[in-house]
Amino acid sequence: MDILIDLVVTLSKWTRLHLSDIALALMATALVLFGPSINAWVRRSIGHLNFVIRTLIFVLVCVVVYGLAIIYLSPLLAGALNHLNNYSLSPVLLLSFILIGILADRN
Repeated sequence: MDILIDLVVTLSKWTRLHLSDIALALMATALVLFGPSINAWVRRSIGHLNFVIRTLIFVLVCVVVYGLAIIYLSPLLAGALNHLNNYSLSPVLLLSFILIGILADRN
């Protein structure tokens, strides 16, 4: 059991050095997975407008919302992950990537 705990702590210490990259990967993958649903909602919401206005709104939503999410939510996610202790960081990251993999497989 001590070997497993040592492995978890070692992995957590290693991943703590790369939390900004890991948070960026999680955020980008989440946007790829949930982007089509967000785009469909935007299309339904602005479907009655003129083509030019619809196109401009859609471009702005994609650029602004997705861009701001990558720029501002990734550091927030990294900060939230940084608050986890060494016993829980690597299991949470492992479960997060497994969950994303399951969601990606279902899509």
